[in-house]
Amino acid sequence: MRNYVCEILGTFTLVFIGCGAAALGGDILGQLGIGFAFGAAIIAMAYTIGPISGCHVNPAASIGMFVAGRMNAKDLIGYIISQCLGAFIAAAVLAMIAQGKISGYDITVNGLGQNGWGTGYLGGYKVIAAILFELVASFIFITVILESTRDEVRKQFAGFAIGITLAALVAFGFQITGTSVNPARSLGPALIVGGKALAQVWMFLIVPSLGGVLAGIFSRSLKR
Repeated sequence: MRNYVCEILGTFTLVFIGCGAAALGGDILGQLGIGFAFGAAIIAMAYTIGPISGCHVNPAASIGMFVAGRMNAKDLIGYIISQCLGAFIAAAVLAMIAQGKISGYDITVNGLGQNGWGTGYLGGYKVIAAILFELVASFIFITVILESTRDEVRKQFAGFAIGITLAALVAFGFQITGTSVNPARSLGPALIVGGKALAQVWMFLIVPSLGGVLAGIFSRSLKR
């Protein structure tokens, strides 16, 4: 149970800080700043809850662990539920903070750092480009997670490797999809914002998860 609680906390922190930076500070921070916010949140949680739950905070990472043979089905389900719950709570809290702006804040217009694609969303990329980016980015990200946390690898720097990778992917892909690589990170804000964000969330549930599967297969093939 403490693992699940840690995954709730870790995913809450990731979404609260990362999506908060995108929604409320994006104009000031820019893509690099938003990437740093996501990466810093992961690094902080890696050294806070990593020794307890492993700090997956991402259903795609848990799926990758499962496919790689490093997690059982019961924990996989528990982790995914915990991660999605943490993301939803974070988005709900973030929405309450945003709506406290004196000049007003329309969530349906300004959003909560949700993912998306197409006309009217950031760079305006087509769905094919969005799918391709999320698949490749998720594979890279989950592979870094799996390989940097192997038993035979010095894990002291795993948190930094994972955080830096996420920061780089967010900085690179923010204009394409907002960079998900994490179904929970996408689902939480989409459930609160609704509308187009919720209609498009299917891609961010399926494609990063597929990237996790591919990363798990790849990691399993590297076992010595």
